[in-house]
Parts: sequence; structure tokens; C-alpha cells
Amino acid sequence: MFKSGLIFGLIAFILAAGITLLFPLCVPCAAIFLGLAAGGLAGVFDKPLNTGASAKGGALAGVMGGIGAVLGQMVGSGVNAMIVGPEAAQQFMRQFGLVVPSSGNFDSAYYFSLFGSACCLGLFDVLIMAGLGAVGGLLWWQITGQKQAYSNNAIT
Repeated sequence: MFKSGLIFGLIAFILAAGITLLFPLCVPCAAIFLGLAAGGLAGVFDKPLNTGASAKGGALAGVMGGIGAVLGQMVGSGVNAMIVGPEAAQQFMRQFGLVVPSSGNFDSAYYFSLFGSACCLGLFDVLIMAGLGAVGGLLWWQITGQKQAYSNNAIT
């Protein structure tokens, strides 16, 4: 579980940081696949003996991967804030005919919404990856683990 969680935490960190630069709302889509894979890999590494242990290990690996996604989104948001900034965001909004408030109010709202949305989406990523990590662990159990447990019991 720890190996899988660390592997997918690093993968989620890199993917989330990169995806957040372009479009932060796409990170939960990646979290779906990363959570399933983290749960399955946790089963491969740990080889749990029943469905409950398989689901628990997968969920914990998913949580560890989700923490990597949260950190990646925060880094991606910080880089995005440095590249775009509130002035460019104001210009972008004015191109669409939106009324933009004065610079002082907009600056604080820009940074608050940028990092606040990264935190909310990051927590959503943790929930997605934990739930689908448990599903990935259960899938591993149904495909491989059940056969291993049966063959181990037949030998003894």
C-alpha cells in the first residue's frame, strides 16, 4: 500500500501540476484512473488475504495518491498565478465584455479564487482517488487475489 501510494502520489503530483497550468477542472478526470490504478497496484504489492483488506489497502493507496494531487494542484496554481496574474485575467475577462472591478479588489479575489479552487478540487481528488482505490483493490481481489488465496489454502 505504501509503495503504491508513493508511486501514484508522485505521478499524481506531476500530472496535477501540469494539468492545472492548462485547465484545473481536468485533474479529477485523471484522478479517476489514478485511483483505480493505485488500488490495483496496492493489491499486487501487498497481496491481501480477503476483500476487506484489499479494499482498505487500495483506499489508503488512493488517499496517498490524492495527497500528491493536492500538492500538485497547489504548485500548478502558484505557477499559473505567476504566469497569468490578475492583470492578464482582467484583460481576458474584458475581451468577453465582462465588467471587472477595480484592481485592488480584483487582485485579492483572483488569488483567493485561484488557490481556493485548487484546495476544493484537491480535496475532491482525494475523495475520488480513495473511493476508486478501494474499487481498484476489490477488482484486483476478484481478478487475481481470490485465486491466490484459494491456491494457498489448498496447499496447506
